[in-house]
Parts: sequence; C-alpha cells; structure tokens
Amino acid sequence: MTEAVTPQSPFDPPPSPPEKPGGTAAAVRPEDIRDGAVVALVVGVTGLLLGLLWWWLAPRVQFVSNGEAVFLRNSESEARIAADGTFFLLALGLGVLSAVGTFLWRRAGGVPLVIGLAVGSCFAALAGWRFGLWLGSSSRDLAAAAAAAGKGVPFDAPLELLAYGALLAWPMTAVLLHLGFTVLWTPRDPEPDPLYGWSGSYQPAPPLAERALPPADTGPTASEAPRA
Repeated sequence: MTEAVTPQSPFDPPPSPPEKPGGTAAAVRPEDIRDGAVVALVVGVTGLLLGLLWWWLAPRVQFVSNGEAVFLRNSESEARIAADGTFFLLALGLGVLSAVGTFLWRRAGGVPLVIGLAVGSCFAALAGWRFGLWLGSSSRDLAAAAAAAGKGVPFDAPLELLAYGALLAWPMTAVLLHLGFTVLWTPRDPEPDPLYGWSGSYQPAPPLAERALPPADTGPTASEAPRA
C-alpha cells in the first residue's frame, strides 16, 4: 500500500539544508589553542623589553642630603609624573605592535587567539613593571645612597610607578585593536547557495474572492442533448 504524497506549496518555507558531516563538532580546534598559547608566550616575554625601555627612558627623581635628612633636589620637578607617562606611552605602543603582529600572523582570529593576546599582554605589563623596578632599584635605600653620595651631592631616587592604571594600557590596547582589525579585515565565509525554487521572500495568497473558480456544471446543452 503506497502512502499519498502531498505536493509542496510554493508558499511553504524551504526545507532545512542537510547537515554536513562533522558540522556539530566543536568550533575550537587544537591548532587554535596552540596559536593562542604561542601568542601568550611571545607577548609575555616582550614585557622584558618594556621594563628595559622604561628604565632607560624614564626621567629620574633626584634627592640631596644635608647630612641629617634627605630632600628633593627640585620640589617642583615633574619627573615622577613623567616616569608614569613614559611607562604608559611605551605600553601603549607595544600594545599596538602586539595587536598588529598577532593579526598579521593569524588573520582568521578566534577566541583562543584573543584570550592568548589578553593573557600575554597582562603578564607582559606586570613583567615589564617589575623588571624596570629591579633595574632601577640601585638606590632604593635612600639613607645608604645619601651617605654614599655625600653631603650636598644629588643622587637618583629609585624608579617607581605611582599610577597603577598604566598597567592596563597594554592589554586594553592590544585586545581592542585586534578585535577591530578582525571585524574590518578578516575574510568572511561565503554565503550558502540559495535553495532551488525559493526566492527568499514570502508572497501572500490572493484573497478568496479573487481566486479563479471552476466553471459550474450546467448540464448538457441543446446541441449535446441525447437523441432518441
């Protein structure tokens, strides 16, 4: 016994396309996780460059001793603020470079790549800060430095970062800039081909009064009447 098949109306929605084999698999591949780990490692190591440049370029605050106490050599000096600004600008520039380098290396982007860039940038900012403090800590003991310098001889204060918000300059710049590059220049997947016989727009059926009705059966005419 054969089941009756109802023909599809042109006003019905198109059938769902068949799923591709493996289409339900996880979107994150092992290669993506590996790329994210590589980005986090490379960007994190670059933080040592931030500390070195900060120690080299940041202006120094100078102290002087009168033999009994230690004073600022210039009480109106803006060297402390300039040291924070130097760290901020260096972190900003390295954040731009890390975002551009990551995008040029892997244009496809992806969640693991962004996470790796964010983690690596945070670690790089912290590592650069601590490395710069370590390089500039030769005179951290002011009393010993004043005694070694002598009375009336200026000496450099240890390098310090007073504005801790500057630590966020690198990760925020890198992540936001990389997301912007991904949105603007990442190649898109091609659109699927439209299904045959479906225009993509819904056309309502005509009103009942306008539909063509079948001719009524009025019976045989005089010419078609049966003959006796």
